Amino acid sequence: MSLIRDLADQIIAAHCNEDLCIPMPQFTPSHPPPRIDNEAAADHYELAGALAAINMGFIESDAKVLGKAWSRMAQGDGGFNALKWPNRPEHFDLLPWTRNMNPNAFAECPKRLGLYGVMPDADWVKRMVDAELPTVQLRFKSEDKFNIRKQIREAVEAAKDSKTLLFINDYWEQAIDAGAYGVHLGQEDMTTANLDEIRASGLRLGLSTHGYAEMIYADRFCPSYIAMGAVFPTNLKKMATAPQGLGRLYQYAKLMSHYPLVAIGGIDQDSIRAVAKSGVGSVAVVRAITQAKDPKAAVRHLQELMQ
Repeated sequence: MSLIRDLADQIIAAHCNEDLCIPMPQFTPSHPPPRIDNEAAADHYELAGALAAINMGFIESDAKVLGKAWSRMAQGDGGFNALKWPNRPEHFDLLPWTRNMNPNAFAECPKRLGLYGVMPDADWVKRMVDAELPTVQLRFKSEDKFNIRKQIREAVEAAKDSKTLLFINDYWEQAIDAGAYGVHLGQEDMTTANLDEIRASGLRLGLSTHGYAEMIYADRFCPSYIAMGAVFPTNLKKMATAPQGLGRLYQYAKLMSHYPLVAIGGIDQDSIRAVAKSGVGSVAVVRAITQAKDPKAAVRHLQELMQ
């Protein structure tokens, strides 16, 4: 165990200043610390990688994925190097073929979706179409099915024949009926939504992810784009995971660079330039537009900052 601890300490020391570490949460009997399965591990590199990840604040599922990635990287390189960080598809057992070779891939969307506004209703979508925002998502929350259909129809009509690509959050059936460009789903939706029907309709599919394990899972479905976050703290949505930070975002972007990528969560005009430099082709914002005195001017300014 001393060898495993020593290797883990080397990993932590090599990467502790790269904004990859998040303070470990307080563990309780109802929220126990992550577990490492010594018997299931392929080698001591996997155990060391998982142990290091836990101590760097990664959740258990991500730590397990990282442990396997460290093992594969060490085997592929012919030895262990703590100064490196796993960031190749083969380290994470991602699908080995390209989108064009995958019959189950969802419809393609631009690699760079640009500034991506997440808007609360169809009126805001109309304003963003007028502002020529490249990509917009309608995130309308209601229990009224009639109002949901009405909002989606109005949003689709507003984006029709415009420069703006419209994604509908959650309501994939209504999005298909209305002829939207695409739909955005969370991890919790992937087991209930009819993905075959979405694929057959030709809608583009965006999937939310919050760390390594969810990105690997999303890759199995070959979506049109992958959203990664939350990058920074946000009050707009209750998150099950801590903010990921720029260091992790940069590593995620390297690993998933073959996908169109969207960074999301707490991003504003002060942070959007650094986020855009991560390699993502799109940055999603909410309040940076909706709370601006002049939303149209805010769209222009944010796009300039992304250059």
